[in-house]
Amino acid sequence: MTTNNSSRGIARDDLVPFRDVGAGYRELRAEYDAAWRRVAESGWFILGEEVEAFEIEFAQRCGASYCVGTGSGLEALFLILQGYGIGAGDDVIVPAHTFIATWLAVSHTGARPVGVDSAQHGFQMDPAGVASAITSRTRAIFAVHLYGEPSNMDALREIARRSKVRLIEDAAQAHGAKWRGKPAGSLGDAAGFSFYPAKNLGAFGDGGAVVTDDPELAASVRRLRNYGGLGKYDHEVRGYNSRLDSLQAALLRVGLPHLETWNARRAALARTYLQGLAGTRCVLPLVPEGAESCWHLFVIRHPDRDALRVFLQARGIQTAIHYPVPPHLSGAYAGLGYARGAFPHTEGLAETVLSLPMGPHVDESSAARVIGAVRAFESEHA
Repeated sequence: MTTNNSSRGIARDDLVPFRDVGAGYRELRAEYDAAWRRVAESGWFILGEEVEAFEIEFAQRCGASYCVGTGSGLEALFLILQGYGIGAGDDVIVPAHTFIATWLAVSHTGARPVGVDSAQHGFQMDPAGVASAITSRTRAIFAVHLYGEPSNMDALREIARRSKVRLIEDAAQAHGAKWRGKPAGSLGDAAGFSFYPAKNLGAFGDGGAVVTDDPELAASVRRLRNYGGLGKYDHEVRGYNSRLDSLQAALLRVGLPHLETWNARRAALARTYLQGLAGTRCVLPLVPEGAESCWHLFVIRHPDRDALRVFLQARGIQTAIHYPVPPHLSGAYAGLGYARGAFPHTEGLAETVLSLPMGPHVDESSAARVIGAVRAFESEHA
């Protein structure tokens, strides 16, 4: 996946792609080719040694004791809730501003997602709103490290402790992010990661993982992901088929040692954007004290977002919107009864956010083109 909006009439070589997923393969072609050949020659394609090795390596990178590979990031979140026995009659607090997978993970257990608005300044869920939303039905809080920026884990951890509920990280966009020096994946009771190809650490297909220090949860998820048991025809519980396959694990093992370098490139690009777009009408992302973003996305806000996007597209600069329709206003959640205006800050974000090209392979000339084009738009629309 390299595009999120079309730029008709512009030669491909003249485009600044929103995201070039294939660039990682081109950089490490020999290592990736050796990995898939190793798996192909082994004849072991589901779970096995490659998955076990990746689980150990990724757990270590996250500063956690256990990692359990899953079929996707959504399934990782769902299996955490299942592993904790959360289901019908329970509530789970979720950000209103997030990808719908966070809400779906809750719904698929039979529990009810309870939305909380974003803070007035920024993208993350407002801890004060979380505290107000806690009831006797609440069983867990989803802390979503949106766009690669960790949630306010100090505040959320205290709310969870005081309320005796689980604190679960949705770390689908947070590979390598840190809160007060500790990596995402080690900040709550458990964390769910996605390895969708466009992530900071991406597979060549779907994949996910549960990371935790809780041995009972890890064992439960291992059973649930494999038809309810650890061995063939060993069905202890009603499980699912959600297994990270050997090929994806092997390819992820290639990328993992390069994650820190790739994230450093993302951070350098973010600094370039922050400096180059200062003084414009763009509301720039502000990483709060204690947080170290892995810059999965670089998201600005702009009062003329749609016009700006068209302007950039005409100049061969691809962008994306994360996210144009909040979950509570989607057809999937019409039955929960949330009306427009229920979460005003979230709905304001949906109308103004714009994601600029971001990734470890966006070069300086492309960054300069993006900055120049945004400034040209500002001059024409002053």
